[in-house]
Amino acid sequence: MTATLTITAKGQVTLRKEFLAHLGARPGDRLTVELLEGGRLQVEPKRGQPAASLSGLLAKSNTKRLSIAEVSDATAAGWAGER
Repeated sequence: MTATLTITAKGQVTLRKEFLAHLGARPGDRLTVELLEGGRLQVEPKRGQPAASLSGLLAKSNTKRLSIAEVSDATAAGWAGER
């Protein structure tokens, strides 16, 4: 498949869904772009774990989970030098 892409004023291009599907890329994924000779580019999906998959990596099984309000309060107290 071949497509003509338009460059925006910000220097950005949008890849068609078909191209992203061919790469196996989904929203939120990152792509690695390599400059090749002759004005060519090589585009590949960046392999590795997305940040969302690391959620809870450092959590201990015996610790209490905090609500967003509790985390916010603890952060404010820390910045105020209370903890």
